[in-house]
Amino acid sequence: MAIIHDILSAKKTARKLLVVLVDPDKPATIEALSPYLSLPDLIFVGGSTGAQTETCVAQLRQHTSRPILLFPGNISQFTPSADALLFLTLLNANTPEVLIYPHIQVAQQVLRSGIETIPMGYILVDGERKSSVEIATNCTPIPQNEIDKVISVAVAGQLLGKSLIYIEAGSGAQTPVSADLIRAVRAQLQVPLIVGGGICTPDAMIRAFDAGADIVVIGNHFEQYPDEIADFVRIKQEKYDESITHCQ
Repeated sequence: MAIIHDILSAKKTARKLLVVLVDPDKPATIEALSPYLSLPDLIFVGGSTGAQTETCVAQLRQHTSRPILLFPGNISQFTPSADALLFLTLLNANTPEVLIYPHIQVAQQVLRSGIETIPMGYILVDGERKSSVEIATNCTPIPQNEIDKVISVAVAGQLLGKSLIYIEAGSGAQTPVSADLIRAVRAQLQVPLIVGGGICTPDAMIRAFDAGADIVVIGNHFEQYPDEIADFVRIKQEKYDESITHCQ
């Protein structure tokens, strides 16, 4: 079954998904992460340069059977060896060089590869720390208190046919995406909502899920404290997965 079908099925049954983000620019960290790579539901692979994406995916395959999805920062990060490609559009990009040109450059290569391609709208909001995405794209993050603007951008992405909407506060954010913002966007979307950036504790994960996130992504914190992912997974299962079982 296609990965997007699994994601949509999870949303339909209110099953929350936990994702870890692995940076292909840091291959030495994969060995340290390896005992924990089978714990999350999905693995995203993406970084600032991505020169070693194919090697990274091959290394991950040695340690987990979880689906591996490319979360590319630029076109050099594409490899058909992953299970799926998040064909993302930075919806609040300032220039066409970011908004559409990279997609045009890689489109035929992606099509020929046959990889599952999932159109995703990506929205960068202010996490009170300049992120790698902001630096690489010269994108202006949307202030989190401009809720109506974020809603408009997210809904525009959905109307453009994006299968997923991802709101991120940026890597290593000081302030994660607020519950108020997640709740407001969730109320206007039909597609699955992903939230990431600055989620460093199970409580932060729970706040995002309870506000309406369907998928939560943990990146920097997983790299720094990989053993803690077991607590995230256990708490997610106890709070959400078991409650679904009891309702059936």
